[in-house]
Amino acid sequence: MKKSNFRWGRFLRQGCAVFMAVIAVWLVLAGARAAGTAGTALSDSAGFVTSALHVQLGAYGQPDGDVFGRLLSGQSALLRENVTAAQAQTQEDGMQPAGQSEPMEHDDISVPPEGNSESANVTARTLLPNAAEAYANYDGVYVYNRTGLSFDLATIASAPIQITLEESEEPQILIMHTHGTEAYTMDGDDIYTPSDENTRTVDENYNVVRIGDEMQTVFEEMGFAVIHDKTLYDYPAYSGSYGRSEKGIEEYLAEYPSIRIVLDVHRDALVGADGTVYKAVTEIDGEQTAQVMMVMGSNETTEHAKWQENLSLAVRIQEEMNTLYPTLARPVTLRSSTYNQQLTNGSLLVEVGSHGNTLQEAIRGARLYAEAAGKVLQELEA
Repeated sequence: MKKSNFRWGRFLRQGCAVFMAVIAVWLVLAGARAAGTAGTALSDSAGFVTSALHVQLGAYGQPDGDVFGRLLSGQSALLRENVTAAQAQTQEDGMQPAGQSEPMEHDDISVPPEGNSESANVTARTLLPNAAEAYANYDGVYVYNRTGLSFDLATIASAPIQITLEESEEPQILIMHTHGTEAYTMDGDDIYTPSDENTRTVDENYNVVRIGDEMQTVFEEMGFAVIHDKTLYDYPAYSGSYGRSEKGIEEYLAEYPSIRIVLDVHRDALVGADGTVYKAVTEIDGEQTAQVMMVMGSNETTEHAKWQENLSLAVRIQEEMNTLYPTLARPVTLRSSTYNQQLTNGSLLVEVGSHGNTLQEAIRGARLYAEAAGKVLQELEA
């Protein structure tokens, strides 16, 4: 009798577990169907908002996460894909999830009516803050805080920049690329041979090294001495690229103590849940121009005493961008990683457009960004 009762008890427990799992799956699928038919242009694209803001998956993306989190990942194609991608990116970049596990936290992107770019299967969006409560903001500058750190943006914005650019022929600015093979959507005459992915190439005429060239030209026209490091730290191996670029930066700083500004230039990647490729673009002086985003590190997980000084510089440049070209800048994003910004108090990671943008759009964005940054740096000259 006791053995029979035990078997019945185990059967009931297993039955309840199966029932709860079925209910959980039904809820997830129902939510996915609802998201697929809901109102606005972005409400059915959680993946786009996730990508646009570099949202990590938190517990859902961890192999040892909770059972329900793993169930969600298994039932959602988007989460299944992003789990692998997030784990690989976390390992490569040293990114740490910021304690949030929701794949979409808030509807904070303001967009114009839907429109397609000239490139097939690419949709244009102008990314602007919509839900102000999702950001730290001061005087028109918005910072998307992906860390658990607290800071007073008004204080950071008003803090003096502790950088002096000496007038000399020695280099003042270092432009480099941790992920130098990052490229853009091919368009018109801008056709290249991909390396390992469709929007990556070792051809310096079409990847972000070309974007660095354009920035260098603008800075030099404004009177600055610039070194452009064209090393492809992400090729042939992507993994470990930040470690390799760190050594490269350290070598340049040792050889040229005059360097005060280090710009690590990248491009973003924006993909919706349905596979749609998006590009971050705005119209400036009648021309389609890639938007620009600065990604700033912090000391949440690694020692980084200079993070607030770096953020002050980013805020100052963002203010100048807003003055000159009000829709050029995407909100600054603050992350847990350092991105090698601990090496100087003038280090910035700059994302020029996304992989859906064309090279020409990115070139225009890069030149306008360099113009705005250059005006700020001119104020720092001795």
